[in-house]
Order: sequence, then structure tokens, then C-alpha cells
Amino acid sequence: MRDAIRFTRNGQVREIRGAHPRTTLLDWLRLSERRTGTKEGCAEGDCGACTVALGRLVDGRVVYEPVNACILLIGQCDGADVVAVEDIAADGALHPVQEAMVAHHGSQCGFCTPGIVMSLFTLYEEGARPVAREAVNDALAGNLCRCTGYRPIVDAALDACAAPKDRRFETHREAAARALAELEREKADLFVGDEGRFFAAPASEESLAALLARHPDATILAGATDVGLWITKALMEIEKIVWLGRVESLREVRATPETLTLGAMVSHADANEALAAIDPDLGELMRRFGSVQVRASGTVGGNIANGSPIGDLPPALIALGATLHLAGAGRARTLPLEDFFLAYRKQDREPGEYVRAVEIDKLRKHDLFRCYKVTKRFDEDISAVMGAFRFRLDGRRIAAARIAFGGMAGTPARAPLTETALVGLDLDDELAWAPALDALARDYRPMSDHRASAEYRALVARNLLFKALAEAAGEGDTRVAPRVGLAAAE
Repeated sequence: MRDAIRFTRNGQVREIRGAHPRTTLLDWLRLSERRTGTKEGCAEGDCGACTVALGRLVDGRVVYEPVNACILLIGQCDGADVVAVEDIAADGALHPVQEAMVAHHGSQCGFCTPGIVMSLFTLYEEGARPVAREAVNDALAGNLCRCTGYRPIVDAALDACAAPKDRRFETHREAAARALAELEREKADLFVGDEGRFFAAPASEESLAALLARHPDATILAGATDVGLWITKALMEIEKIVWLGRVESLREVRATPETLTLGAMVSHADANEALAAIDPDLGELMRRFGSVQVRASGTVGGNIANGSPIGDLPPALIALGATLHLAGAGRARTLPLEDFFLAYRKQDREPGEYVRAVEIDKLRKHDLFRCYKVTKRFDEDISAVMGAFRFRLDGRRIAAARIAFGGMAGTPARAPLTETALVGLDLDDELAWAPALDALARDYRPMSDHRASAEYRALVARNLLFKALAEAAGEGDTRVAPRVGLAAAE
């Protein structure tokens, strides 16, 4: 058992023993390290002013991703290299991204600038070359700048990334790789605190199950993109935190011709390629999932386990017929994903159980899949309505259908009456679509809130079903899924 959180910064191993379990990386940097370049803006992972880079070993090389330090707990840095804005200059010279920001006048008040620099730093160091304007825009989707405007910032990024890559940071990367490799040699469980208040990170599922059996009241932590807000916004007094980040088996991605299985700790960024291979709509859904910072931290299992009625992944996975795997001390079970959600923020998870993985059925020949996310702004926004549709076609008729919506009820939910009304529907007879469209009003009773009214949600859901049917009618059963050219499962 290890009693200290260990990570590297500026080539040195840091050990933290006395920090409160709720301590964020941002607070540690600003209050303990007195590194105030990293700013606090929204304190909920939206504005990006707190962005830092977190590097982890991948096949012997440290790979850096941007994260929101305001909602990332210091314990989640265990086994990583932390790079803040003060750390990227080398030998007295600015990093190329910093130089370009100066040259292009990419800063006015400067409050957002450190976070923007760190987002562009990870794009510069890890992004595929050549870097297109779309890639820069995506990298900046999680960084709010109110006064400079994005044109000079984007120009600075394009200018920096167009030049031959500067190798000065590689010295830091290589030193971090050596230090992190040494830290990885020890596989002991992490437990900082006492039985009444602790931050724990078991190193195996066996240790995880035993710890949760002993502390069924502990908060299970995945990426902290939601739990972090419980701390910074709701000011919840969370005393026991069990982080899943050191359990390697929960990061597994397994694919067969028929299914894709994603471990609970697979990040949204790491899940993107595998999901996009099922259908391009899933790839676009993941690209619009929060920001790059959120996708780097947030996990597939966390998005399911928190039970949000407006989470983006559950409706899509329900439409695909996903199965959820849960485990606990001496037990394991599976259930259809839609059965996991019982009521608003209430799930079918027993004390001591944890979400282990989700198993997703791939599309088969004659299957057509569509999913649509409707938000007030295009990037980094929570869905007002999210609709997912899977049709199995028999010629020009629908032989079977699975439909799920988010934002239409207290949980992500299927539309059973609509599914029944769709079976046998003739895609060439648009007038015959009316009963299925009308059935949606009986499947859901949406609520009004600050994102949308109930009337708006009902109308949008109906329109999305019509859109899915119109696109199905345009493709018929000539489409062999998936659309990316991989062999379809029969």
C-alpha cells in the first residue's frame, strides 16, 4: 500500500501525502506551488483558462493531453507528468506557440491566454501535421476568449504549426518518460488518508472491489468532469474518493466482428476512433462531446454511471443495443443498458458495485444508424435533445427499429410505441410515417428547463425522427453498414 500521490513536474518527482481528497490540481498549482499563470475562470471546465497538459506513458513515450485543472483532482495526476504554462519555455526561449501568440497579437486582457497557450501547446506537440484550420478550431473549442477574438489566435496556431517542429521540448519529454517509467514499476494500491477521509486508487479490480465493499458510501471517480463540479459548484463535502484510473483492465478496448467492448475508464478521446468505425455519426457525436479537455478526462463509464438524462453517449448506445457489465466483490452481472437507468439520477447499481464495461453491438448488413445532437451552440454545449436511431431495412420497408432519446425524460429512454409503429413502414410512402411520428408524443413527456421548453423538445424530437426516416428513404437497403468501408457483420 502506497500512502503518497506521486507525479512529475519539471523533471522532479513530487510526493503529496497531506492534501485533502477534494484538492484540485488548480488549487495545488496556485496555492501550494505559487504558479499563478494557470487561471481560475468558470471553475467547471468550460472556459479553459485553467488548461494544463497532463502526460502519461504510452508505449514508452509520454503523450500529452490538455485537461481542465479546475475540476481535475490532484490525486488523478498520480503517475503523470504535469506541465503548466510556466514550464514550456526552454533555455530562456519561449515555446513556438508562445512566440506566435506574441507575433500575431493573440492576447488583450491576457486572462484566457495561458489556457489557450496550453491547448495549442498540446496541438503543436501531439497534433497530426499538417495542422488544418479545423483542427485548430477544435483544439480551441474549450477555451473562451472574450476580448481578443479568435482570428489572431488561430493565425498564431497555424503559423506555429506550419514551421518545422521545434525539438527543444523533447528533452523534457524524454526525462519525464524515464521518471514515469520508474514510478510505474510499483503497482501497489494508493491510499492517502484514513478510514474516515481518503483518496484511494486501487491498482487492480480485486483491490477495487474489496475497497468498495468496505466503503460502499465512497464516491467512485472516473474523469471528474461531473464529480469535479460537485466539489467546485455544489460544494459537496465528499470525504471518501475511489479513483479508477490505475485499474488497467478498465481501460481495455476489445473488438470482434460483431461487438465493441469499451472499459469503463476508456476516455472519450480514446473511444472516438473505435466508435467512429461503427458509424461516422458516432465519430461526429464524439467530436462534439464537450471540448478536447473534457474528452481527454471524461470516460465512457463515467458518462453512463452518473445517470444524466442529457448525457450524449447513453442514447446512442441504447439505440445500438448495448449491454452494461457491472462488478463488485465476488459478483458480476450484465443488463441491457436501458435497464440501468431507473429514474432521474437513480441507477440499478448496488452498494459496492461499479460499472466495468459496456458492450456495443456493431451494425449489420441492412442496418442504418443515425444520431443527432441539438444544442444552443455548436461546440462544447450540453444537448437540449439528443436522438439516436437504428433501423433494420428489408427492401424499402423497416423490419425493426431501436430509438432512444436524451433530454426527453428523467433518464435516457427508448421509444417503444414509436418502434412498434415503425415496423413494416414503407419508406416510399411519406404519408404512412404519420402514426410513428405521432407515437413519439405518447412515448415521452419532456420537461421545460433553462435549455429548452417541453414544447420545443417534443417538436425537435419529432423532426429528428422525420429526418432519420428521410435519410433512410434516400439510402434504402442498398447501404452496407458501416459507412467507413469496413466489412459489415452479417
